[in-house]
This record gives sequence, C-alpha cells and structure tokens, in this order.
Amino acid sequence: MVDQKHLKQLASFVGEQNIKSDKAHLLAYCYDATRDRFEPDAVIFPRDENDVSKILKYCNDNKIIIVPRGAGSGFTGGALPASGGIILSLEKYMNKLLEIDMQNMVAIVQPGLINKDLQNAAEEVGLFYPPDPASEEYSTLGGNVSENAGGMRAAKYGITKDYVMALKAVLPNGEIIRAGKKTIKDVAGYNVAGILIASEGTLAIITEITLKLIPKPKYKQTYMGIFPDVNKAMNAVFKSLASGANPVAMEFLDALVIKALKEKLNVDLPKDAGAILVGDVDGNLEDEIKFQLETLDKSFKENGATSFVIAQDEAQANELWYARKNASPSITIFGNKKLNEDISVPRSKLPDALKAIYAIGEKYDLQIPCFGHAGDGNIHVNAMVKDKDDEKQMENGHKAIEEIFQAVVDMGGTLSGEHGIGTAKAPYMHIAFNKAEMELFKNIKKAFDPNNILNPFKMGL
Repeated sequence: MVDQKHLKQLASFVGEQNIKSDKAHLLAYCYDATRDRFEPDAVIFPRDENDVSKILKYCNDNKIIIVPRGAGSGFTGGALPASGGIILSLEKYMNKLLEIDMQNMVAIVQPGLINKDLQNAAEEVGLFYPPDPASEEYSTLGGNVSENAGGMRAAKYGITKDYVMALKAVLPNGEIIRAGKKTIKDVAGYNVAGILIASEGTLAIITEITLKLIPKPKYKQTYMGIFPDVNKAMNAVFKSLASGANPVAMEFLDALVIKALKEKLNVDLPKDAGAILVGDVDGNLEDEIKFQLETLDKSFKENGATSFVIAQDEAQANELWYARKNASPSITIFGNKKLNEDISVPRSKLPDALKAIYAIGEKYDLQIPCFGHAGDGNIHVNAMVKDKDDEKQMENGHKAIEEIFQAVVDMGGTLSGEHGIGTAKAPYMHIAFNKAEMELFKNIKKAFDPNNILNPFKMGL
C-alpha cells in the first residue's frame, strides 16, 4: 500500500484533481480485456512529459511501483497492477496528434492518441497509417507500440514496429531520452527504440512517438475464398503468397467458427464451407488489382477452393467481412470460458499448426475454434471450456494451451504474434526462450530499471 504522504507529494506535481484513490477509480483501472482484477493503490494522470519525469524520479527514489496504461484493452495483463502500486494513465491529457509532416511523411503523436484517430487524420491528407489492430477504435498508439500490435493489414504492410521511426521516453530515474530520428536511415548507436517496442512498459514510459506514413492506395477490393476444409485453406495461404500474390489481408475462419456464426448470428455462409479466406487487395493501378485477384483466384482453386468471390461494391465488401469481424463473439456457443491465445508460425507451417491444435483439443475434450491473420501466420487459438466453474475442465484447458505453445515453438513459431506476454503468458516464457536468453532479458530490464519499479514481473522478468 502506497503511503498517503507519497500520494500528497505526487499530487503536488500534477494537482490534486489528477491523482485519484477513491474506490470508483481503483475499480475502473483494475482490469483489462483478460478480465483479471488487480486494484491499484492510486491512479495518476500526468499532463505532460515533465509530469512523467517528476513522478518517475520520486517513485524511483521511494521504491514505488508505477504501471503505465493507455486504454487498458490488452489481452495479456500488461497494463494490470498485479503487484500493486500506482497506475500512470496517459489517455486523459497526453493524447494529441502533434504534427503530420507532409514533406517527410511522418506523424508525431503522444502515446494516448487513439490508433483510428491517426488513421483518419492521415487519410484526410492522402496518407496512410497501416497498422490496424482489432481494437483500433479505442486502443492507444502508446499501447500499440508497447505491445507491438499487428492487425489485419499486416500481411502486406507489417506491424507497428515497421512504422516507428523514433520515440521519446522517460527512464525510471526521471531522465528523458530520445531514441531514433525522423531520418529514413540511422545506424548511430544502439537501436534503443527497437528495445522499447514490445517492452510492455517495463523499461521506460513512452511520451512521444514518430511514425512513418505512406501514400494512401487509390483502389481496394475485397475477396473471399471458400474451401472444403482448413488444411486446403492453409495450403492456399503460403502457396498463393509464394506465387506472387500480395494481399493487404488474408484472414481465415475454420469450420468451428463457421458453425458458430451460422448458429449464433445466422450468418449466411455456403453449406460446403469448411474454411474461409477473406481479405483485401489494394494498389494505385486498376491492372494491379486485377492481377492480384486473378493470382489469388487461380491459386485458391488449384489448392481446393470451391469458389472465389469478388466484392463488386462497398456493401458487398462489408457483407464478406462481417463473418470475420464477428468471429470472436460467435464462438461462445462452445463454452462460457475462452482461453484466447495468439500464436504465430511460419506461414508454411500453418497446416501443421492447425492439425496439432485440433489434435490437442481432441485429447483434452475441448473445442478449439481458430481464426485470424493467416497471411502473416498469426492464429487466434480459442480453447473453449464448457463450464468455467469445473476445475478439471479449466485444468485441461490450461494444459492444452501449454501443449499448443510447445507445438508451435517446435515448428519455429512463437507464443504471441501481437497480444504480448504480460502476466497471462509469463509462465510459458521458458518454452520459447532458454536460460541464457531469459538472463539477457533480465539484464536489460535491470539496466533500464535497477529498482524494478516500472511494471515489475511482467513477461516473466
């Protein structure tokens, strides 16, 4: 418990109205999308970088835990005060778009800016910020950087790290640093910005982000491929990409998700659909769009697709996307507890990964519907527990998840493609990293944060 004298001193930095310890605020900031609950001792709202610096210096001197938080939309507990301490909430004041530099095609933003707000602002001036996590309407860019968020457009355009050019951040001792530059090339010194990306707020507090923008493509068209089974669909993914297709997105739904969409949401999908691939192609020339669609059509059918549909207008495109966008809420027909993971494998291993996942589900008597970003090998695995109050079923669910992690790591994959590690996946870090690698992570943490005040014990550190 943080002593009241410390809260009074922190209030002197930010104003009494910007530090809260009443029950309502503690409850409002005690959870994220994991639904786990950890009440902080207080919530503080810094107004600017100088406030952040003063707060961190004081907390470092007094060994007070600080947990940075944006919108709290994460799936792994990265922004939860699992060890107590103070939530440092950046969404209230530090949420501005500072600049769109048209000449250098970059945006400079504060960490609390919502992802979609940047996308909209960039598109108004003919530019494009591609990273589009499912939480784009409410997740913050600081949170996106801290988790290295992906999204549906990652198949063509990559993920958050591919757009971060520079960061400003405050170290736990209150010192302010700049990592990276506006320049396209910069090989002077260590890549500190790269270390801070995906660090989940354990090393420093990000206070400013410089992001690369690109020209907005003129044309976009949506497609859907229908397959009799998920194995054929997964083979079509990597074979289509290897044959020259370059879709913006290539999302998939397996047979269980299709069943759930039909039963729960009455989505009209073909009777013979055992798997679906849906996505967009884009470009600046109509011939480029035509080539992409023809390449996908040919490759899909060579790999067993029963049909290939091209949306003729925006309304039809929305219809094709509806199933993918409602996959997650639909699968609750299989159980009242969803153990949701986001493993990632090399694309050529997608068929093997799905085969292994279903076999593990059968072993533990679990339905495991899968969907996600097939175009970049990122699978959302959902081990559905029928009754969350049944200890044996929950135990089997967690055993299944551990075996899935081991299987995908053995295939050259990883524990998380975009959700991060946080508290939820920390117990499994030993599967993906050996002792020497974990020691290196711990040494990096110690170099930045020797007193371990900043989001401690996340990521297994």
